Amino acid sequence: MNVAEIIDKYYPLDNELKEIFMVHACKVTELALEMAQRHPELNMDVQFIKEAAMLHDLGIFLTDAPRIHCFGKSQYLCHGYLGAELLRSLGYEHHARVCERHTGTGLHKEQVIANGWDIPARDFLPETLEEQLICFADKFYSKTKYLHTARTFDQVVESMAKISDEAVVKVKLWAEMFM
Repeated sequence: MNVAEIIDKYYPLDNELKEIFMVHACKVTELALEMAQRHPELNMDVQFIKEAAMLHDLGIFLTDAPRIHCFGKSQYLCHGYLGAELLRSLGYEHHARVCERHTGTGLHKEQVIANGWDIPARDFLPETLEEQLICFADKFYSKTKYLHTARTFDQVVESMAKISDEAVVKVKLWAEMFM
């Protein structure tokens, strides 16, 4: 897999959007790799983590998020699913799963239906250790305020508390596993 080629295919211009995408992806990748290296006993696929972490937000350009220079038509929440579709079209199913499962701490089918989100009504929950690790690492960096500097773990917990008690429990479990 040539990650740079895939990124350049969908982000061909050197502009603000590509800069935000690249900084965020690199920071998440660095953190995910740090955590994976701290836990060799988990036998995670480090090469896959490098690739999937760099591509986890591939679909953001298709969303309407002007604050980060995205001028697409879809809700921002759909970026994971949309990125997964792009990767599937290239034959990368395993990587696509990371894209569609990293939003929040994962999305339940019931949430998708109740909120009327424009994605298929099914569970999008990180399952493998690599999926969980990348999802967790992503919580430390945003594409705005925390683009260059990581949130503290307490800030991550505070952020997840706005989503649900379940999200808080999940990030605390991931902290025990990966930090």
